Amino acid sequence: MSDDRIPTLEEQDGDGEVRYRMLYESEDKVYIRHIRGFSTRIRKYTGLPLLALFFFIPWFNIEGRQAVHFDLPARQFHVFWTTFGPQDGFLLAWLLIIAAFALFAVTTWLGRVWCGYTCPQTVWTMMFIWAERVCEGDRNQRMKLDAAPWGATKVLRKGGTHAIWLLISLATALAFVGYFYGIRDLVLDLASLDAHPQGVFWVAFFTFATYFNAGFMREQVCKYMCPYARFQSVMYDQDTLAVHYDARRGETRGPRKKGIDYRAEGLGDCIDCYWCVQVCPVDIDIRDGMQYECINCGLCVDACNSVMDKMGYPRGLIRYTSEDELQTGKTNFLRPRLFGYAFVLVAMIGLFAQQLVTRSPIEAEVLRDRGARLYREYRGDIQNVYTVKINNMDQAPHEFTISIEGVAGYDYSLRMPREIFLEAGEIFAVPIRVSVPKAQLQTTKHDIFIVVRAVDKPELMDRHQTVFIGPK
Repeated sequence: MSDDRIPTLEEQDGDGEVRYRMLYESEDKVYIRHIRGFSTRIRKYTGLPLLALFFFIPWFNIEGRQAVHFDLPARQFHVFWTTFGPQDGFLLAWLLIIAAFALFAVTTWLGRVWCGYTCPQTVWTMMFIWAERVCEGDRNQRMKLDAAPWGATKVLRKGGTHAIWLLISLATALAFVGYFYGIRDLVLDLASLDAHPQGVFWVAFFTFATYFNAGFMREQVCKYMCPYARFQSVMYDQDTLAVHYDARRGETRGPRKKGIDYRAEGLGDCIDCYWCVQVCPVDIDIRDGMQYECINCGLCVDACNSVMDKMGYPRGLIRYTSEDELQTGKTNFLRPRLFGYAFVLVAMIGLFAQQLVTRSPIEAEVLRDRGARLYREYRGDIQNVYTVKINNMDQAPHEFTISIEGVAGYDYSLRMPREIFLEAGEIFAVPIRVSVPKAQLQTTKHDIFIVVRAVDKPELMDRHQTVFIGPK
């Protein structure tokens, strides 16, 4: 066998003959049947609010600015009523760790529900499939249309599909880039052909990425590109609730007429209709058991339940359940791993919230003046020179004062060149000179605190510790 015919997957047809799929063979197009059911309704309740937030939040203004704006040139990240700077990077890292633990906890409990209901790849893919169904019809109609020769009807239907895809992709790109560029400025600049080349590039890039990803890649992203699909098995256990096929109830599969005593013929509840396969967005057969490609979307559950209703059989042949429940009839929800994840998650959320609540929008950094001596004697005083860097991260301008706190009994005096008035988001460095009578000094060096406080809002302050140095 030549090198380009390396078998990567063995499949067996009805006659028992083994067929080989070649190493770089492209997969067949997946035609998804439209189905209604509980999981489909839940997906609307989770996906639509997230889509609405994604598209409309950039258009809201708070105190004259965009509610959520990641201003990279200014190194300011405005999130509703709070502005974060590069020094708040630890909060972002903390937030990502919380998100990871939340993902671990939810996956241990409910499997890959994130992938099935709220993952952007799934949400946008479902929007694109909706556009296909509107323009080209349901599964069988789309298959016939693709097999038909090109003509006016096919061009019109296909053109309508791709036009909607491009419209969704462009709206997605505008919304995403608008978080960084400023959505109103972006739209106006593009309309007037005055947009920055980088803005045009990123809008074009994300339009193409969305169009290609949700329009053509789809299940291949979930199967081959998403790392989460690969390590999900580490978080699963015997009591994880996931989509399972009840083989004891369903086997042996086979077609039959409604109303017959199929048990007497040795058949199970599965009528082998393949609806569970036809609705699967990643093109797997859940009856073959747990597979890493499964995104726990529940569409096969809705499809199977609708077939069971038509046949007059009990629902739940395919359902959300655990391996333990299939084997023993019970699921253990009180297990150490789940409680461990939940405890760590709640603790981290509490600490993160405490950091946000106590975080001051005023930050001061104090550096000793490197160009000056360690200290200077002047008219009986010992002087130290510092540079105070003040960052006004608040949404409003403020005037600031600087004061000194130190050893009780020392008469500290402070000199600085001018009043300090900073606009919102402004950073300013001011040199100061701190003096102490030489006769009062009892040690070569001691700690002092430099306090920066807003005049109009005394609660906005930062207190920075440094060292005052004198003679031996």
